[in-house]
This record gives sequence, C-alpha cells and structure tokens, in this order.
Amino acid sequence: MALTKISNNSLSAISTLPASIPTGALTLLSTQTASSSASIEFTSGIDSTYDSYVFKFINIASNTNAVQFQINFSTDSGSNYNVTKTTTQLDAAHNESDTFTVLRYRDSNDLAQSTSDQIITPILPANSGEEDSCANGTVNLFAPSSSVFVKHFLIESTSTGDGGSLYAWQMNTAGYCNTTSAINAVRFKMDSGNIDDGIIKMYGVS
Repeated sequence: MALTKISNNSLSAISTLPASIPTGALTLLSTQTASSSASIEFTSGIDSTYDSYVFKFINIASNTNAVQFQINFSTDSGSNYNVTKTTTQLDAAHNESDTFTVLRYRDSNDLAQSTSDQIITPILPANSGEEDSCANGTVNLFAPSSSVFVKHFLIESTSTGDGGSLYAWQMNTAGYCNTTSAINAVRFKMDSGNIDDGIIKMYGVS
C-alpha cells in the first residue's frame, strides 16, 4: 500500500477554503453613531446569511445621570421589542479610592421569562462631571434565524460605574430568547434619557 505524505509546504500553499468551511472572520455589516439618540436599532441584515452576529458598542455615554445601558430583541423587524428572555448575570467592580471591591451574582438584573429590556452595563454619564466616562462591550447572538432552537446570547461589558466613587465595572450576561421565531432586529437604549454619544457596529461571523 502506498502512503501519501503531506508536508508543511503543501499545506501552506492552500490559499482558499471551500465556502462551507467556517473561518470565524468578522464581516462589518452596519455602523451606527449615537447623537442624543433615544435608541440605536439594527432592523436589517440579521438573517440566515450568518450563523452568528457580533455587536460591539464603543464609548457609549448617556445624557442622564445614573442610568443603565440595555438591550432587547425583536421577531417582527423592530415593530416590537418584547421577546421573552431568561438570563443570568455576574459583575465585578473596584473603585478608584481602593476602598471597595465586589464579585457577585447580580440577581437584581436577571430575567425569568420576561419581555423587559436586559441591563448590560451601569455607566456614569457624561453630564455628571466625569465627561470621560463611558461603556464598552460585545454582544454575541447565536443562530438568530433558527426555526428549531431558542436564541442564545453572551454579553461582556466594561464601564466606569456610578457608585459615589468611580468604579472599574465589568458585567457578564448570558441568556436566551425563548422563541423559535427568527430574531431579526436588536435595540440598544438607556433605561432613562438618551444615548448621548457612542458607536455600535454589527458584524456577521463567517
């Protein structure tokens, strides 16, 4: 029996892969910039083209004091953001004065079969006297067009937290939209007031 040897050189000569093989590459689909915006909504481009989608929110600031950044999902292209969700959340914080640290399960922010917006980060807004405060993070939404499974998501955020003293604040949120209908729109907003500044980018993952 003849044996075929594959060398490193022959493997490195492969320049393209079949389209059916996922590579994990991010394709930028949409960019939205806030300017005293009541919300930022992505109502197109979320379909079966990609198996998962990534949203990156960058330097998000609020024009209202002591508010929280939130997310919700839609199955009717943004006419309603009321998808039933079950979620869980952990957070960690450490203040600038080095007098307080915390690592905890944030049960006050979890949802149990709720259509409410999901809190994804607390932030200290721009009009509070700390103009350099903001929030940043990533949302991963998996298989939003599946007609068989619920829609899982993972969210990681970091922000300057509001707690009397300024905090480095990290939140990790996981959950699922309890629907087999396609998720085709996503909305970001504050729980009060507007998004004063910031950018949100949507990517497809191939």
